[in-house]
Amino acid sequence: MSAVCSLPPLFNLISLYARCTARRRLSLALWTGAALLLAWLALAPVHGASRQKTLVIPASAGTTLPATITLTLGVEDVLVLHNQDTVALRFGPVLLAPGQHWRLPFEQVGVYPVAASAWPGGAVTVLVVEWPAPGWQRLVWRLGAFSDRLRAWPVLPRPQP
Repeated sequence: MSAVCSLPPLFNLISLYARCTARRRLSLALWTGAALLLAWLALAPVHGASRQKTLVIPASAGTTLPATITLTLGVEDVLVLHNQDTVALRFGPVLLAPGQHWRLPFEQVGVYPVAASAWPGGAVTVLVVEWPAPGWQRLVWRLGAFSDRLRAWPVLPRPQP
C-alpha cells in the first residue's frame, strides 16, 4: 500500500486519498500545495506597487551600500536616491544635498557604471534587467526579489547588559 501512496496515478486520486493514512495525506497535501505555489510564482503576472526602487543613503553609509543596484525594466525601473547623510554626495553628474531626493528613470536594459562618492571605491553599478518571462525566469526573479527584501530588513541591535 505504501508504494501506491507514494506515486499516485492521476486518474485514481480520489481512491488513493481514501486509502492513504492521515500522515501520508498531510504529506500529499503539502507537496501539492508547494507545487501549486511554485506554479503560481512562475506564471502569475508581475505587479509592483510602484515602479520606483528607493535607496536611502544613511549618515556615514560606508560599507552598508550595495555594490550593484539591480532594477527590472517595467517593474522597478526608476531609481530614487534619498540622501540622509549630513554632507552632500555625488551620484553621477548630480550633487545630492543632505535630505534631497533624486529620481533617475531607466528605459533600456544594460549595465551602467556610475561614479558615486558615498560608495566604497567611489563607484556603483546599476544593472537594468529585462522583464522576467513566464516560467523559470519569473520564478528565479521572484525568489531573487524576495531574498533582496529579506537582506534589506533592519537588524535589531542586541540589548546591552
